[in-house]
Amino acid sequence: MGERYVCKSERRRQLVAAPGSGFNGIDYLEVLDAEATALGVERQKTLWVHFFKELPGALTADNVTIEGGVRLKEVGVVWAHRLDQIPAGTDGGAWSAEQARPDAREWLVVRTDSVGDFSTYALALRRSLADTVPPDGFDAPLSRVEFTFKVECPSEFDCAPPRVGPPPPGEDPQIDYLTRDFSSFRRLLLDRLSQVSPQWQERNAADLGVALVEVMAYAADSLSYYQDAAATEAYLGTARRRTSVRRHARLLDYPMHDGCNARAWVTVEVMEGADGFELKGPTEKTPGTMFLTTTTAGPRVLDDAQLAVALSEGAEVFESLHDVRVHWKHGELRFHTWGEDKCCLPEGATAATLLNTDDALKKLAVGQVLLLEEVRSATTGRVEDADPSRRHAVRLTKVTFTEDPLLKQQVVEIEWGSEDALPFELCLWEVEVPAPTLTGEGGGGPAPGKRAPVSVARGNVVLVDHGRTVHGEKLLAVPAEGRYRPRLARGPLTQAGRAPDGRRAVDPRASAAAAMRWDMEDVLPAVWLEEEQSRRAWTPRRTLLNSGRFSREVVAEVEEDGRARLRFGDNVLGERPPAADTLLATYRIGNGTAGNVGAESISRLYHPAGGDWRNAVLRVRNPLPATGGAEPESLAQVRINAPQAFRVQQRAVTEADYAEVARRHPEVQHAVGSLRWTGSWHTMFVTVDRKGGRPVDAAFSGALTTFLERFRLAGYDLRIEAPLFVPLDIVMTVCVQPGFLASNVKAALLEVFSNRDLPDGRRGFFHPDQFTFGQPVYLSRIVAAAMAVPGVAWVDTEEAASKPNRFRRWGQVSRGEWTEGLITMERLEIARLDNDPSQPENGKLDFQMQGGL
Repeated sequence: MGERYVCKSERRRQLVAAPGSGFNGIDYLEVLDAEATALGVERQKTLWVHFFKELPGALTADNVTIEGGVRLKEVGVVWAHRLDQIPAGTDGGAWSAEQARPDAREWLVVRTDSVGDFSTYALALRRSLADTVPPDGFDAPLSRVEFTFKVECPSEFDCAPPRVGPPPPGEDPQIDYLTRDFSSFRRLLLDRLSQVSPQWQERNAADLGVALVEVMAYAADSLSYYQDAAATEAYLGTARRRTSVRRHARLLDYPMHDGCNARAWVTVEVMEGADGFELKGPTEKTPGTMFLTTTTAGPRVLDDAQLAVALSEGAEVFESLHDVRVHWKHGELRFHTWGEDKCCLPEGATAATLLNTDDALKKLAVGQVLLLEEVRSATTGRVEDADPSRRHAVRLTKVTFTEDPLLKQQVVEIEWGSEDALPFELCLWEVEVPAPTLTGEGGGGPAPGKRAPVSVARGNVVLVDHGRTVHGEKLLAVPAEGRYRPRLARGPLTQAGRAPDGRRAVDPRASAAAAMRWDMEDVLPAVWLEEEQSRRAWTPRRTLLNSGRFSREVVAEVEEDGRARLRFGDNVLGERPPAADTLLATYRIGNGTAGNVGAESISRLYHPAGGDWRNAVLRVRNPLPATGGAEPESLAQVRINAPQAFRVQQRAVTEADYAEVARRHPEVQHAVGSLRWTGSWHTMFVTVDRKGGRPVDAAFSGALTTFLERFRLAGYDLRIEAPLFVPLDIVMTVCVQPGFLASNVKAALLEVFSNRDLPDGRRGFFHPDQFTFGQPVYLSRIVAAAMAVPGVAWVDTEEAASKPNRFRRWGQVSRGEWTEGLITMERLEIARLDNDPSQPENGKLDFQMQGGL
């Protein structure tokens, strides 16, 4: 099953070990190492597996498999016998004394063909070579046990590795990009200094600090003036209308945006038995189901009159983006922890198990979205104490209906993609419901004294976005000749994000995280036109430069008040509307940050049917806040950014060009280009240093080749290569200060010089992103980092015949690196030191400790 839950009890082991449970399982495993000599067998090749109960005598080597390993992955099983059934003469009869043990029927002895490496392996039971299911009578979770062949190898550290969490997110300084003149820059710098150095409060003009601030403000003002002057020369700075600024920016290949609407996840709970209600998504003719924020107390389902009142009170309107059929049993889904207690879904989890009592989840399917949330405090048990930040939406990628044979319960195994991985730890145990308080949870929940889950999953989840649809607005008549620029009567016009294919608002195959993420270049105005007589449709576009003469496409140019004018083609770039017909406009209003409402703000929906819906709907809520709403780009921002858009390199000719455009890929840290003649043509080899040290495999090479294709020079072939990693071999002698444990100091040194992210947010010295092509490894930096570790008195790195110190490339003789104080790298080489005992060829680091306790 793999590690799915992190539990603080062993209840399932107790249930399996109980007499009469009908199941058996693995209790623990021992590797015969130091004691093997006394028995006359090879060390680390014999495994003793203890079970809770007596074993059937039919278990053989075909029922045992060993998985895992880093360097040695193919560890086979030579033989496997119950302890009292080992054939006479095996290993010279060494087992005859052991077979007399009273618990010999509970032991399985396994002989392997190799000793494995330093990594973790797993021994698992199976029915046969072709069937990996555990044998009959064995509990599935306890038919597998992890172990290591090197458990008795000497070590000075704790055997349990520390859990390392992700680094805390950093906070970027607040920068006002609209600051343009000397006074504003001076105020901005002084405000920033007040935050980072609150003890400095001098504001006298004669003070040196104030003088330096004014010098920098003067330089910033000079640069701002230069930018304004360049924009004025291009006529962009003189433009005052938003439409004019947009067109000037388009000439500079800058896509000015008009903001974007917000999105939110909404859950709907209905009364028992009220299945079959469907929340309709948008079509070409009708909008999606309408949801509204709370203004004053009122019903959960609004009719036409109540909708008008809510709109007059300022309620924000959201509309669903897809169809959802509501099931009352999906209102609250409980987790199954396989009989264990004090269990949590760990951070980064992509799978869980749900209870399927009475086949309640039979409608659960791949593609549906569930919302995982903490509904009660794990300590107090109160609803009001639950952490509202522990809520997360996931889109199901796999749904498996199965059962827990031990507890006789139907369950559903669910999985979701890595993009939706849980960003926090979610507690799953049950707590006792306390007595209500003055600010208590109210009615509808479990009674005091009953047990209720800390966290649940919510179904009936629908994605909604901000904006209300206006139907069938008749536009001005089309003139026979001349320009036709009709204006929409209402605003602000909604600007909605699109999926990467550009045709839908959301991709149902994408993750829940992807549904809340889009590029501003993919945002389109939510307006649709239809000819009143011919019923031909017109679709929105950002520009008509790519439109054909028969393309019925329109551009909505939004002004500062949010209302839009519509621009059509001229029968060359886009078709012109016929003068004999009238256009009907259907569009949405509502845009920008007004849609970024908080959690629990959306609580009502509109349905014209009224009665049945009003009685059936129990609750409408958005557990997570709406996000994504952005204000239209200001004219000042366009004037600053647009003049620089055309300066971006859009072609690659030289080796430096290919390296520069390759670094634009979000997964590339650095790149080096190499132009070579390959016999009949030139080939550009791009060597890539991928972020995080991830491999440059075939999938990544194909994606990067596609990314570079539009920059490639015609007639040149393109190949992506991995860098040449140079493993290092470093050994230093460290003297420990009195009062410090040498083992603790060594553990701290290994952490500082590791290749991973550290718990305090720093990176290890040999993190893959710390080194790139041709970057040497300086001995002075290594010594400085070691001396900064608490407890280190001094460090000796001298290479001499009487000392074990080394500072060189792994597997090579010294080239005088210690004398020069650095290990040099060639143009395509990158230093590497993983310090993995199973793969020493990836770099090795050791410290010879002296002194201390």
